[in-house]
Amino acid sequence: MAYECKNCGYASVEWLGRCPKCGDWDSFRQNESEEDPARVDFVDESPKPLSEISFDSKERIPTDIGEFDRVLGGGLIPGSVTLLGGDPGIGKSTLLLQAATNIAKRGKVLYISGEESSKQLKMRADRLNISANDLIIYSGQSLENAVSHLNELEPICVIVDSIQSLQSTGNSSSLGSTKQVRELGREFTRLAKKKEIATLLIGHITKSGDFSGPKTIEHLVDSTIYFEGKRDNNVRLMRPEKNRFGSTRLLGLFQMTGQGLQEILNPSQFFAKKNGHSDQKGTTTVCTVEGTRPILVEIQALVTPSNSGGSAQRRTTGLDYNRTSLLFAVIQKQLGINLQEFDIYLNVVGGFNVEETAADLGIVSAILSSFQDRKIDSQTVIIGEVGLSGEIRPVKNLKSRVTEAEKLGYRKALLPESHAKLNDLDMNVDLKPVSDLADAIAELELRE
Repeated sequence: MAYECKNCGYASVEWLGRCPKCGDWDSFRQNESEEDPARVDFVDESPKPLSEISFDSKERIPTDIGEFDRVLGGGLIPGSVTLLGGDPGIGKSTLLLQAATNIAKRGKVLYISGEESSKQLKMRADRLNISANDLIIYSGQSLENAVSHLNELEPICVIVDSIQSLQSTGNSSSLGSTKQVRELGREFTRLAKKKEIATLLIGHITKSGDFSGPKTIEHLVDSTIYFEGKRDNNVRLMRPEKNRFGSTRLLGLFQMTGQGLQEILNPSQFFAKKNGHSDQKGTTTVCTVEGTRPILVEIQALVTPSNSGGSAQRRTTGLDYNRTSLLFAVIQKQLGINLQEFDIYLNVVGGFNVEETAADLGIVSAILSSFQDRKIDSQTVIIGEVGLSGEIRPVKNLKSRVTEAEKLGYRKALLPESHAKLNDLDMNVDLKPVSDLADAIAELELRE
């Protein structure tokens, strides 16, 4: 291959005016010499029979941030590479600076910052009231200098903030380009495996919510974690998409405060704290499961006559719009309640996002409570998926959901009658099994 795009690395046997991969103009440069494979320091081992390979279990390196360690599977593994991504300003640097300070109690930590100066990091650390002698800050964008400091310090953990901000002096690709990011990912992965250093990489997120850069980075690393939240809300969620050393069915919850990110140790109490203390029309409590973690959340509905003169307004916050539209149709068809001339607004309190269908019955109950202008007992938790014919379908992890409701003092649970393990539930909660929407609204006294 004689020509290569300096932006994305696309190779061609002839010069092209525009790169067919990334679309850049005049980006092709001639490769005068190929890289010598002998110069690459591969991590390589001689072949061995599986029976002769010994394994010494490594102790994880805890970050001493419980929610972060939960998502990681108990802490960082020496030699592992974790990619953390999130929207700008969501708190990625704050979280890793807090984690770095805690890890530095066990050994040297190298924090490579290509986006902020060392003084800026010091200002943030002072604001968070954290400090550590073995937390070494390198502020710069040179990959070679960063690797040199890494080899000299021999830290137990390296944090790169961010991988798009570093550049190799021997590479003509632009900063943050696809080719550049790919090479940086490979280099830090190689160093992590060779020197057994726990490595954390911060990656930028695109508008679609995916990691910026080539997919090869996500294949190279051991774990990919998304740090999510809204600018106008202080709740932050951490979700693993890939984890070679733990489960991906986990969730970490944080609250952004003036003292940094604080763990939400009891999410059910945090998100459903208002419910259970006052009866409000259009308000229900549902129990959703994030991974293996049951969380009680409060759903609010407001149904008002439409004054727009055209189609009625439908707004949802924290709920899937398509799913709620389906539930509107089920209410109209199976219960004979016409909602076409009413504006409907749905909200999940606290900024939480409910994605699973186990909240269907709670959503329908909240809508009917507001529509009929009747209250639902605040000590009732509502669990169940609603089918197209109005039947209440069973949900997974029913026992853990009811147990969570019992812990918070809820006295009654509305749940699917068809659940196979319903008889196994022996708790101090009054179980009210329902088979369809008609049974549910009768039990909640929402019938006219």
